Amino acid sequence: MPELPEVETVMRGLKARVEGRRLDRLTLHRGDLRKAIPSGLAAKVSGQRVTRLDRRAKYILIYLEDGGVLLVHLGMSGRMVLGDRDNPVPHRPHDHAVLDFEGGIEVRFNDARRFGLIDYASQAAALETHPLFRHLGPEPLDAEFTGKRLAALLKGKKTPIKSALLDQTVVAGLGNIYVSESLYWAGISPKRLAGTVQGERAETLARAIRKVLTHAIDSGGSSLRDYVSASGELGNFQNHFAVYDREGERCPGCDCKTRIKRIVQSGRSTFFCAKRQR
Repeated sequence: MPELPEVETVMRGLKARVEGRRLDRLTLHRGDLRKAIPSGLAAKVSGQRVTRLDRRAKYILIYLEDGGVLLVHLGMSGRMVLGDRDNPVPHRPHDHAVLDFEGGIEVRFNDARRFGLIDYASQAAALETHPLFRHLGPEPLDAEFTGKRLAALLKGKKTPIKSALLDQTVVAGLGNIYVSESLYWAGISPKRLAGTVQGERAETLARAIRKVLTHAIDSGGSSLRDYVSASGELGNFQNHFAVYDREGERCPGCDCKTRIKRIVQSGRSTFFCAKRQR
């Protein structure tokens, strides 16, 4: 599933091309994805000018001039790919939505597995109470995301820190790849109880999360299976993984002889260095 850096990369690619343009037409080829698409959505948003684009957790937010917000989640395999008159997007199976913007700009939402979604909020002010957002924790790239804030969110939790960070009510947007990488650079074992990550340990982890996410965004995200950017290009961060999917390889940060290990936590693969991470 695309995580925060991949969604941020797609959002920025769209933002550069469609912010300020009128959405001439939204064409929907089906009435549902992971959940039903709101009835009458195409008529509601077609003709509206896009005032800005943003991201919340793993959602792309398209703000419209009438105050409404179009919400898009890429799910497991979703793509939003840009084209124009000179470089049209090839028509593919599973193109479930097409957004045509003034000036001949086109965005195709393709989702083979249909785990993505398209939704709508009538007012931007209502986003924080929207069913998709009201449970979400803080954004890890916001200035308010400090070690002190993270420690407070983790206090008293008896689950492993890896599981706690995957909980979207604790921190929004983190997924399996970037939690494994962040714990590595923070020197924290994924098996450590979340409630014990306090004080300087929490400060170190908050810094590591921001550093890993920033590096991943600068690299265009990670392309392992389906993910491509809005321009159709692959991400590059998978070439910079320290531990993720590196089972049996040498730890890049120490001379451990046991090499990188893989365990399963809550049904997800976790990669770590048992010597470096405590």
